[in-house]
Parts: sequence; structure tokens; C-alpha cells
Amino acid sequence: TPADLRPLFMLMEETSKICNKYGLEYWIWYPAMDADYSKPETVEFALKEWEEIYKRLPRIDYVFVPGGDPGHTQPKYLFALLEKQTALLHKYHPKAQMWMSPQSFNKDWMEEFYGLMKAEPAWLSGIVFGPQSRDDAPTIASRIPKKYPIRHYPDITHSTQAQFAPPDWDVAFAVTEGREGPNPRPTQERIAFRKYMDIGIGFLTYSEGVNDDVNKFIWSGLGWNPDEPVVDILRDFGRYFIGETYRDTFAQGLMALERNWIGPLLANENVETTFQMFRDMEKHASPQVKLNWRFQQALYRAYYDSYVRDRLIYETSLEQQAMEKLRNAGRTGSLLAVQGAEVSIQKALTAPVSQDKRQRLFELAEAMYQSIHAQLSIEKYQALALGRGANLDTVDAPVTNRIWLEDRFAAIRKLPDEAARAKEIADIVNWSDPGPGGFYDDLGNPSRQPHLVAGETYENDPMFLRSPMTGFSIRGMGSVRGQDQSYMHYPLSWITVTEGLYDSPVKLRYEGLDPKARYKVKVVYAGDNPQPKLRMMADDRYEVHGWLDRPVPFKPLEFDIAPEATADGVLNLSVTREPATGGAGRGNAVAEIWLMKR
Repeated sequence: TPADLRPLFMLMEETSKICNKYGLEYWIWYPAMDADYSKPETVEFALKEWEEIYKRLPRIDYVFVPGGDPGHTQPKYLFALLEKQTALLHKYHPKAQMWMSPQSFNKDWMEEFYGLMKAEPAWLSGIVFGPQSRDDAPTIASRIPKKYPIRHYPDITHSTQAQFAPPDWDVAFAVTEGREGPNPRPTQERIAFRKYMDIGIGFLTYSEGVNDDVNKFIWSGLGWNPDEPVVDILRDFGRYFIGETYRDTFAQGLMALERNWIGPLLANENVETTFQMFRDMEKHASPQVKLNWRFQQALYRAYYDSYVRDRLIYETSLEQQAMEKLRNAGRTGSLLAVQGAEVSIQKALTAPVSQDKRQRLFELAEAMYQSIHAQLSIEKYQALALGRGANLDTVDAPVTNRIWLEDRFAAIRKLPDEAARAKEIADIVNWSDPGPGGFYDDLGNPSRQPHLVAGETYENDPMFLRSPMTGFSIRGMGSVRGQDQSYMHYPLSWITVTEGLYDSPVKLRYEGLDPKARYKVKVVYAGDNPQPKLRMMADDRYEVHGWLDRPVPFKPLEFDIAPEATADGVLNLSVTREPATGGAGRGNAVAEIWLMKR
């Protein structure tokens, strides 16, 4: 409503005035969100609505309209709308430019977009390359007329469902710190910057707030001097914002925070070293430094990482104790084994670990609320939602199979006889066992996917357009499956997945098979979004299964492998999604796979 929009209009007016005063270019990001721009009445409504902005602002240099994320308009209708909008814009700002991006377009829409660009529309000044782009920047540049410059719109803010996702991010971080936690990633942001820096005329970064503050300065520093070492940029950052005495120590701390997020957390001893670095800075910090929100945010991350790792080590040991009790069910009886196993895993709640670190996290969250009104909790600080930076609310999210096991234990207790209960316990204990001569992969877990065919390096493919990537079945930290984090009722191996974006397959290769044996595959398709149909092929010749929908709730599916595919002792499997689709390109998500002798 007009009343709801008034604060936004006031903010836009003031920022436009400030930019005008200092001679700074003023961009507006304006998604086309109405239902159907093929209807003349919708176009007329949009023209009147956007005109209000054009009239109010003293300065507009550029209007950028994303084709998607958000938006959903077919290119021919979007181009027609923007041609009219550009004419109206020039009524108030004669030199202003109209730019757009082909984000979220499917293959047909991308081809339509390229066809429209061949006509060299006079109203269009440039193209933006951003997240959810089906084609990368070099491809777009090669297919549009050279007269149109390209500006980058890199996603520097997200840790999952991201344009440049952290490679092999641990699921314990994904379920706790979430999509928009503090995310200094200096070396990985440098990779993304340098990958496309020679294509285009610069960038305006895509940010959701202060969580990506360090990344903003990395991109700005590299934009000024692409050859400057990122640690030097961070030294300037620490000296200017924290103080001269922190010039190097704070820079090294930020570099260490990035290393915390690389690889399996359980084995990452760097996390404790990073925590000690920041704890030492905290110990010697002046009251003024302790009130500095940038110092508070980095300290919060160091405490958070360390607390999550402490929990992971402790609660993993509790789960191992529980599994040992289940393995002894034949001796103790099923009900006693279940009871003992449940007592073990529930120590995560009844005797939690590292409560001093947890308490300090809450103190730092309050400090950041006082310093900059950081909204790290829905209830305490009125954050928008889980997954939108409110990771104080998920600090105790399960990092093991505890909730799934509790569900299984409840179901076992309801079974009428010992044999049935023993069978269910055996299924839990032998979950990943593929049987004699079989093979198992927990995809999305970098330490348990031996048959996954790796793609290109992160340096060559930071958007994972041609390479499998780690993903999670947790979009919005509960926003899809409810705020109760009900995704945790799945085993952890179904929360982590390997994804192939757009038409890129997920591939597995098996060698040393028995040429005389018959094999079958058991697979779990998971993921965090409505999934397109999937197909599995063997050796690109034999169909394992045709196009099918992912079951919801998730469950294992079994299929026979054509004996011709394994007759040479080697098997190549590939999973693809329906071709030519758009959006974020996600959905080809494989969680677990067993190759078993029949």
C-alpha cells in the first residue's frame, strides 16, 4: 500500500539527493513483479507505478531490471515493457540508462533473449550478469552485440543456494550458521572476481546486509587494483576500522575464518586455532574496540564456529555410543538397547557441551543489536525469518542424526515382537552397508563420496555450471518445511546432497566390478526445492530409470542395472534433470547411492 511504501520512497529520495550532491552514479534495482505483462492493463499499471519513482528522485543514472530472481516475464514481453519504461524515464531523467539481466531464463527464453538482442534495441544500454544465469559471462558476451557493455552483479552474501557457494561446506555449518551468516571469504571472492574481470565494465555487488561486509571491501579493493594481495586489503581494513595495532592480527583472523569453512569440520583443527586468535584479541581489546560492530561480528563468527565444532565432536561421540548399544541388541534385547541408545544421544540436551561459548555468543548478539541493531534472532531481535541471518535461533540445531534416531526409536517401541524390533535396529546399524561386493556413497559429504566424478576446480568453475556441487535439503532453514526445522527428521545423509546445475549431470564411476554379477542401484533423491523430473543412465546407453518425480517425503528407490553395462567390470552412472529448464538451475540432487550385487 502507499503507506507501506512511504519509508522506502523517503529512503530512496534521500540517497538520491546524497548521490547527486557528491556526483555519484545512482542505480535503481527494480524487478518487474506484476503477474502478466502481456496484458496492456498490467503494462499501464506498471508505467504509472514506476513513474512515481521517476518523479520523486532528483537523480537517476541507471535502472537495472532483473529478468528473474525475482521476476518471471518472458523476454519479448519484458523488452516491450522496458522500452515503454525507458521512454517514461527519459521524461524526467533524459540521460538515464536502462539495463537488464537474463537471470532465471530457461533455455528457450535465453535463445529468445539472444534473438531480441540481435535487433540492437536502442532503448537498452547494457546487460547485467548475475546469479541464476544459465549461461556464464563469456557465453553471454559472445552472443550479444559488442555495443552492449556487461556489468557484473556478483552474489557475495549467501553461503547456500548461492552463485559462488563455498566448496564442500560442512553440513554442521549449513544447519546452524545458515545462508546469511557472517561470511568473510577473501581468497574465494578473489577467485570469483578474477574469473570474469576481463569481461565487462565493472560490478555492483549483490548484498543482503552487513554479514558480507568483508567481502564488499575485497571486491572494492580488487576493483581498484586487481593484483593487490587480499591480505593487504584486509590489513587496510583492520587498520582503518579496528585500529593500527590490529592491522595484521585482524587480517590474519579474517583469513583464518575462511579456512574454518573449508572441508569436513570434524577434522578441521584450524577452527580452534582461529578461536584462540580471536580470543586473544578480545582479551586485549580496549572498551572502544569491543564496541566496534566489525570486531563484534568477526568475534561472533569465531565463537560460533568453535561452538559448533565442539558440539559436532561431542555429539558425534554420543551417536557412536548409541550405535554401540544398538549393536549389542542381540545380547541385551531390543528395548533395552533402544533405551540406552536414546539416553546416550539425548545427552546433547541433558549434558550439553561448551556452554561458556554459547553464553558468549548470546552476549555478542546483544552487543551487535545495541551497536547496529543486528537482527540475529526472530524472537529477540525481530529478524525476518530463519535463513535470513537469524542464526542465533539455530545455534543448537542438531548436527548429528539425533532427531531421526529418536523418531526411529519411537517407531521401534511400537512394534509387537522382538524379531521385528531387531530387524529395524539392524537397518539402522547397517545403514550404509551395500552388502558383499557392493559400494556406497554419501553424496554431499566430501569424505564419503569415493565414486563421484569430480568436475573442474573452483578456480575454473566457481559457479559450478560444469561441476557437481555440495548442496543441502534445508532451504530457508525451515521456510520450506516449516519453522520447526522438520528436515531434521531425515537422516543427515539425506540433508547433504550433490547437485548438478541446469543440464549438468551428476556422474559416478565404479571400477573392479564382477563381470559375471548382476547389480542393482538404490538411490535417494533429495534437495531443498521443488524438483524437476530426473533420469538415470548407465554408460550413457542403458536407461536405469526414466523421467520420474522425486518422492516426498524422501525415500530410497531401487532399480536394476542392465548386465551389459557391467560386463567389462566398469560402470558409469549419470543422473540428469529435465533439460533446458531455468530458475536457479537446481534440483538434480542426489543424496545417497548404493550399488549392490543382486
